[in-house]
Amino acid sequence: MKAGMIGLGAMGLGMARNLAKAGYLTAVFNRTPAKTAEFTVAVFDSPEALAAEVDIVLICVSADQDVLSVIEAIALTIKPGAIVVDMSTVSSATAKKAATILAEKQVVFLDAPVSGGTEGAKNGTLAMMVGGDVAALEKAMPVLEAMAARIIHMGATGSGQATKAVNQIMGAGINQAVTEALAFAQTQGLVMDKVIDVISGGASGNWFLQHRGSTMTEGTFVPGFKVALHHKDLKICQVMAAQTEALIPLVDMTVISYEQLMAEGYGDEDISALYRLKKQ
Repeated sequence: MKAGMIGLGAMGLGMARNLAKAGYLTAVFNRTPAKTAEFTVAVFDSPEALAAEVDIVLICVSADQDVLSVIEAIALTIKPGAIVVDMSTVSSATAKKAATILAEKQVVFLDAPVSGGTEGAKNGTLAMMVGGDVAALEKAMPVLEAMAARIIHMGATGSGQATKAVNQIMGAGINQAVTEALAFAQTQGLVMDKVIDVISGGASGNWFLQHRGSTMTEGTFVPGFKVALHHKDLKICQVMAAQTEALIPLVDMTVISYEQLMAEGYGDEDISALYRLKKQ
């Protein structure tokens, strides 16, 4: 199956490299051409040119309108029977709209957002939550397994994005809890490495504490997942919650905190930069 990747950002680049290693990647497109230089596959100057040449189009871009712009472009040239897999984080409504546009071209759309950060993208260990046609997912599975260690079909179109919203809400809570707890630990005069080590092995241990605890307490916030991107995702969660009158106060609080960090120039730092506010 010939696969083409659209979007070589922080996540897409790692995924494309793993596709290339597995022998599936045959084409790439990125708005910044320089990022395509390392690949020996065909490099296209537009999404529609890429779509005409592959069996499966993989998309990883930043926002809802970016996804829809790509979908509208590839719909002009994509072959009937092709599969489009969108790994961006957008709303369920956007996923459903994309599926409708492509269905008119006899093309199946899967919304397949991922979790695992840049480390997961680099190592091919992402978790992928998929909405859409099961048969199409089974057909695409060998390609997707080159990028993700866990691939779960969540239901109809939009279910993948709804599940990712759950993930992002949970991530906000974990960020709030870990940054606040470690800021408290510092006020107690504790040795931070020891705190992180012992708690990581107990009931409150988690990935974020293990991978970001030491760096945040040292004042280092190299992005694995940027504040500005999580803020964007949480705004999507707020819209989705409003549609069903669900209350997500923790998300509302985190959005405010992120907006403060962004206003202070920290939007491109890792979300563990929330520690900057907590330690105050």
